[in-house]
Amino acid sequence: MENTIISVQNLSKNYGGTRAVKGLSFDIFRGEFFGLLGPNGAGKTTTIGMLTGLIDPSEGRITIDGLDLLARPKETKAKMGFVPQDFAFYPTLSAKDNLIFFGRIYGLHGRRLRQRTDDVLHMVELHDCAAQAVSTFSNGMKRRLNIAIGLLHEPHILILDEPTVGVDAHMRQAILENLKNLNTDGLTVLYTTHRMEEAQRLCHRVAIMDRGQVIALDTPSALIGESGEGLIRVCFSEPIPQPRMDQMAQLGSLTVLDAHGASIHLKTNEADNVIKEVLALTEEAKIRIKSLDVLDPGLETVFLHLTGRSLRD
Repeated sequence: MENTIISVQNLSKNYGGTRAVKGLSFDIFRGEFFGLLGPNGAGKTTTIGMLTGLIDPSEGRITIDGLDLLARPKETKAKMGFVPQDFAFYPTLSAKDNLIFFGRIYGLHGRRLRQRTDDVLHMVELHDCAAQAVSTFSNGMKRRLNIAIGLLHEPHILILDEPTVGVDAHMRQAILENLKNLNTDGLTVLYTTHRMEEAQRLCHRVAIMDRGQVIALDTPSALIGESGEGLIRVCFSEPIPQPRMDQMAQLGSLTVLDAHGASIHLKTNEADNVIKEVLALTEEAKIRIKSLDVLDPGLETVFLHLTGRSLRD
């Protein structure tokens, strides 16, 4: 991870009067496993679209392995493999025939195409069902075929958008282990996910997006260390009167999550004591608690603390 392979400088995208992405700047290093995290509407998908050349930016510059994406799109796109969230293959064809079809689009032919098809089928553990129609595959097998297509032309960078959506826990672990091994072998990975545990496990660094901007960028351990504390998330049956809210604010770093004051986060490293105080205050005010969750320090608590929202919101 000594040098930069993707450089994003002042990247923005406008849709009419809406600014979906606002002046993003960040670098991704060669050989890095880089996470791009954010809730729906954060601008994550638009950012991926611009990085892959599918969406033209309104402003800014993207450099891929030293080449300007807009000035030299064919050369830069050849360096990237893109694995979209939606399935991108022909279900009536077999896995092998899909790979041959996409390989020819990538410019592969003859022995080279046959070898790469065989290689990626083994990589994603689909070799035994290569002749099977993809329509008969499970969701997990389809996800792995999506990844195989993205790897076919031996890209320098693999960009994945939610590659484990809709798969069971066992298959998800197999996909994650496969991606980890590819990265260990030197492949640069740009990864978007709604699963904080995946990002925390795999990523060297993560960028957290919210409302079109990167609001934090660092290693998972550094971000968690900065936050340092867990979160208590409480939803009440009705708005909390201001005097009670002021009392709760004395218990920890308080964030009010809605305009009515019926949902709060309390950041604290003394969860047990704070919960007792919250229960006492609400009982005294005769206010019912609808839900109460305690989240240990992790990327989920970092995200909640920074945005006031869950990643899946």
